[in-house]
Amino acid sequence: MNLSDIYRLIQDDLEEVERSLEAVADVGSPLLAELLRYALKNGGKRIRPSLTLLAGKFCVYDLALLVPMATAVELLHTATLVHDDIVDNSLIRRGKPTVSRAWGENRALLLGDYLFAKAGRLAATTGNLRVIRLFSQALMTISGGELNQTGVTFDLTQAREHYFNWISAKTACLFSTATEAGAILSQASEEIIRALKDYGHNFGMAFQLVDDVLDFTGNEAELGKPVGSDLGEGIVTLPSILFAEANPRDNLIKKVIENRDADTVAHAVEDIRNSQVIGECLALASDFCSRASRALDVLPDNSYRQALLDLATYIVERRR
Repeated sequence: MNLSDIYRLIQDDLEEVERSLEAVADVGSPLLAELLRYALKNGGKRIRPSLTLLAGKFCVYDLALLVPMATAVELLHTATLVHDDIVDNSLIRRGKPTVSRAWGENRALLLGDYLFAKAGRLAATTGNLRVIRLFSQALMTISGGELNQTGVTFDLTQAREHYFNWISAKTACLFSTATEAGAILSQASEEIIRALKDYGHNFGMAFQLVDDVLDFTGNEAELGKPVGSDLGEGIVTLPSILFAEANPRDNLIKKVIENRDADTVAHAVEDIRNSQVIGECLALASDFCSRASRALDVLPDNSYRQALLDLATYIVERRR
């Protein structure tokens, strides 16, 4: 299974979203235009805007509303990445230097602000007050979740709860916004809107779990960043948490958080990669995908529903 097959039903419309994203860089300032092109080029798999388009397929499919919304969702996602890289002092993103590394933190911060504002303006062009409120709430939830995370110290008794709250805010929130907004803009029933919102949330939880596994099991060429980069930046994700739970007398994770030297990080990555916690994380991701798929039971049994089901399967099986 590959994305091109899943996207086949919306490929032309997704290309329109891509043109909309390219148009964002059409500004008068040469510096801003360069920064925007750099941040938006090679922007990943465009899963979030694809979800908005697919979620809009079950009632009135209005591209005049869905394309701006899908573009807004992707811009919001890009803005969070630009700001995250500043907070985490990340050097590499998708195989190239981060904006903060290439242009400095001040310019990266302002670029992220610009992208947030542009995303909000595009969402507002839908003229749908419910969607505008939803989009604003998503930005508040994502920002609040990241802010809360900066105040969390590693406590194994609460680490798992903190982790799931964090990924719900930072990742699942935007996926559920993408699907819920698509449903609202298509004038779907409340039952269908709720179903697609639940699908998006569970999809997002699974997506982040797999992302965090790949940080240990992938390679630098696939990841577009060093293996174990999260742990190297002091970010404790579920594989590390489960490893610490399974080895209560082993202080390896705490040592990494306190020291973060390359040898200690490499040791931790190797131990986690070869442990059973990787399988446990993938099993949890599969469970969230099953929940996402069950949420679609109320939708018509058509090719668009199947595409959503296929996407849920893809994110568990994917390799970058």
